[in-house]
Amino acid sequence: MSSSKSSPPATPKTPDYGGLVRFLVEPFLESPASLSVDCEYGSTKPQVWVRVAFDESDRARVFGRGGRNIDAIRHSLKAMAQTAGHSLVLDVFGGVEAHREHHSPKPRNGRSSDRSSRSPRRRPRSNR
Repeated sequence: MSSSKSSPPATPKTPDYGGLVRFLVEPFLESPASLSVDCEYGSTKPQVWVRVAFDESDRARVFGRGGRNIDAIRHSLKAMAQTAGHSLVLDVFGGVEAHREHHSPKPRNGRSSDRSSRSPRRRPRSNR
């Protein structure tokens, strides 16, 4: 159920952040009824906090491999907020930040940045 702790600022360009979050997250959920979205608007600054909660069993699909799905959702929301003149923070309860602290991300080229575990490179033999 979408709820709002404080009403959006009185501007004609205030986007429906809760609706966009529902549109982007529900396809990943087995039980869309478990989705909870809360939007809170800042009183002094044009800042929006969007908090999302859903069943633990849907976490892997919503986050995606390496957090790609949730990052894409976050970027879409931030782009929408920027066009409206807001800054946006997306919080997922029990989110990906807690899981990222325990391991370092793998480089995009698939190679380890630590060369100590690999064998040293050898020079080719010269034909003398």
